Amino acid sequence: MNNSQERTILITGGTGSFGYAFTRKLLQQSSFERIIIFSRDEMKQWEMQAKFEDFSDRLRFFIGDVRDEARLKRAFSGVDVVVHAAALKIVQTAEYNPFDCIKTNIMGAMNVANAAIDSGVKKVIALSTDKASSPVNLYGATKLCSDKVMVGANSYSGDGSSRFSVVRYGNVMGSRGSLLRYLHSLRDGETVTLTDQRMTRFMLDIEDATELVLKVIETMRGGEIVVKKCPTMKVVDVISALRPDSPIKVVGIRPGEKLHEEMVSSAESLRCADLGDRYVIMPPIPLPLSSFTDLQTLVVEEGFSYNSETNPDVMTSSALLSWYRNNLEFLK
Repeated sequence: MNNSQERTILITGGTGSFGYAFTRKLLQQSSFERIIIFSRDEMKQWEMQAKFEDFSDRLRFFIGDVRDEARLKRAFSGVDVVVHAAALKIVQTAEYNPFDCIKTNIMGAMNVANAAIDSGVKKVIALSTDKASSPVNLYGATKLCSDKVMVGANSYSGDGSSRFSVVRYGNVMGSRGSLLRYLHSLRDGETVTLTDQRMTRFMLDIEDATELVLKVIETMRGGEIVVKKCPTMKVVDVISALRPDSPIKVVGIRPGEKLHEEMVSSAESLRCADLGDRYVIMPPIPLPLSSFTDLQTLVVEEGFSYNSETNPDVMTSSALLSWYRNNLEFLK
């Protein structure tokens, strides 16, 4: 899959839902000889180490924070690929704690980029979110800035020895803090709170999310934002499918919340190519070492927007229930 010289991969925020799933997938393969988990929670690292104790010869753990550039440089020594998943991502928390959200999501991205260039990391893939497209909340705004940092970092790389790309996706089903995990935690018949009956969300399987990142590691050019196509559901339909006997209490939209999510904005349509199972948003600035001329014939119609309200791919309740029953272990 990857270049034979790429033997070590590091995941920032590696003890999160994505980090667990991605590490499990990497351990099932022989692509990387060494996998480094970089995060700031020692208890989560201890639990993860115990979970994957049979693979201790391939796993390493670093305590650290992406706000600490010096620690990142030490951790990046000898690393070939970095997957940057660390972020403060709860929308409401970010609204109340803007300074800290900016320090982690924006300054942290700058630190990762600088440390990667200085340490000779070959590839950096940063995880983004649908909330970074036409953001209305601070979390989305910080992730938009993070995306810009990563795309622009390609022009800081000099000889191009370090390349940077972004993966943007929507709600990962069953991840920590997600709607499905919340519904799973409720007792039968317990009241479910809903902010608005009209709300829709993208629904991405964690397996698809990890596969997308692996694909981008293999194919990335540097400077692109890759968007995985995935189905949509109305939130009220998700609740009805998983908690059919629970009453619903509509509480109104929370600070910074959108009715519908977007992963490609109309402004980005001018440089967005449709590759069938995914969209590739090409960089808005010329990057001398990254060419996208072959994608120009695949650019979508001007004004196109990929959002959860108009997405033609709708997940059915039966498909959701099937996923739910097959992923109860993941939801624990």
